[in-house]
Parts: sequence; C-alpha cells; structure tokens
Amino acid sequence: MSIKPKTLRKGDLIGVIAAAGPVTPAEIEPGVALLESRGYRVRLSEALYEKKGYLAGEDSIRLAELERMFGDEEVKAVICARGGYGTLRLLERLDFKLIRSYPKIFMGFSDITALLWAFYKETGLITFHGPMVKSLGSDQARNLESFENLMTAQSPLQLKLDQGTVIRPGKVSGTLLGGNLSLISHMIGTAFMPELKGTLLFLEDTNEALYRIDRYLSHLRLSGLLDDLAGIILGRFEGCEEVDQLPDLFAERLAGLGIPVCSGLPVGHGAENLALPLGIQATLDTGRMTLTLEEAWVTKP
Repeated sequence: MSIKPKTLRKGDLIGVIAAAGPVTPAEIEPGVALLESRGYRVRLSEALYEKKGYLAGEDSIRLAELERMFGDEEVKAVICARGGYGTLRLLERLDFKLIRSYPKIFMGFSDITALLWAFYKETGLITFHGPMVKSLGSDQARNLESFENLMTAQSPLQLKLDQGTVIRPGKVSGTLLGGNLSLISHMIGTAFMPELKGTLLFLEDTNEALYRIDRYLSHLRLSGLLDDLAGIILGRFEGCEEVDQLPDLFAERLAGLGIPVCSGLPVGHGAENLALPLGIQATLDTGRMTLTLEEAWVTKP
C-alpha cells in the first residue's frame, strides 16, 4: 500500500542533503536563494559540504544526515543537492522504519534514483523524480515551477509528449516508475528493486556511449524485468555519444516487447527536467502523445 506525503506549502521548511557526490557553496547557494525567493524556508544539512573523494563525506555521515532530516518533524520536504555517485552504498544500512514513520516529500534524480526506488519498494512512499538544488541555480527555475505545480494541481494531470516519437503505439495504464537507466540496471538483483509488473517505466541518462546504453537495455531484457511492463517512455539522453543512432537502438531493443513505447518525456539531465511522482497510477496514450497522472500524489495537511 502506498504512502502519500503531505503537500508542500509556502513557509514550509525544506531540508537539503548531499546523499551522493560532493558540492560546494557556490554550486548550492543560487538554488537555495531561488527556493527562499519562492517563500520556502531552507535548512542545509550540517554535513552538506563534506567531501571524501567522489563522495559527499563518509557513508555514515551521509546516512545520518538523511535520516536526521526525515526524523525532524519540522522538515516537510527533503531535496537532494546533486547526484554523482554514492546512494547505492547507503541502501543496506538505511532505517526504512524511520522513513515510513515520518513520510515526507523526497526529490532528486540521476544517482538519487536508487533512493527513490528503495523508499518506494521498502515503505510504499510516493517519491519525486525531479530537479535538485545544484541544477536550480542553472537558469532552471521552470523546473522548480513544475514541482510547485504538482503541489497545487489536482489529478488527473496531463503532460504533453509532443516532442517525442512513437516506437510502438498503444494506450495503457500502470504504476509510474522511472529514473536513470544505468542506476536501474545496477539495482537488478538487489533487495531494493521494486516490482515492475504492470508499470509505466520511464528512462533517462547522460554522457553514456551507445554501446553502454545497449548494455543496460540488454541487461534489463535478460533479467526478465521488462517482460510484464505496461509501457516505456524515454526521457532525455543528454550528452550521449552517437545520439543520432539512439532511436534505432531503442527500436531494436524495445519494440519487440509488445508494449507501447515512445520518447518525448521532458525529464533528465538537460535544461528541462519536470518533476514527476513515482508510484502513482498513470496512463500513456501514444495516439495523443500524452502521459496522464491519474491518482493524487500528495495529501492535504
């Protein structure tokens, strides 16, 4: 059974954590200023600027800060500072009972996919794939607007995919899940991989060679996890090599699954990265090129 967090309102306190790679004040301060200018209060993790090589500090520190933000009843939402790498290292030590006891909005993407999926799998918490604080400082205020719209919009809510193409047509409903392709591939075989039967799966990635995208998709196919999907929606694949060959690769690897497949979802590492709730019912219609969020994703306070 899913758990829906309470909606975020102006004046609420947002916690900012670095659960994966390290950040600097210069990278974070513009995004924090934007959040504050929209009427939110912001609390930075006490260890936000810790650094240990490619990690934002020791695993124990990042884990403690994540759990501290969730356990703090004044904090109404937790937004990650950036991605990078490091969240997979936290999963086996996470206190999921704490997350379940203090459900709240949790948002990020890229490497944060591992936490989004693990929270949903272990607790049923509806999580949010969306912009992080570092990217909010890169002239991406409209991505924050998409998140704010989710906090005020009623279901059903329809998103246009009109910049995409249809690989295999159809109309289908299912549970919306998605995130970074490479992270999803690396979660296969772990205890934190959600059930994918009947899901609408969206995928994005960045700076990957064509053969590695092929490898991830092939791994997903061989795992059997794609066999019972409802449909697949492709997001942005920014900075990937041989990008002109991606459509052919997606068609070759995905069209034979017998389910609707299309591109055009405005999520990923590019300038447009709209916020999406994970774990709710949604409908993909390739005839109209729309994704409709059918179920409420937050509750009123």
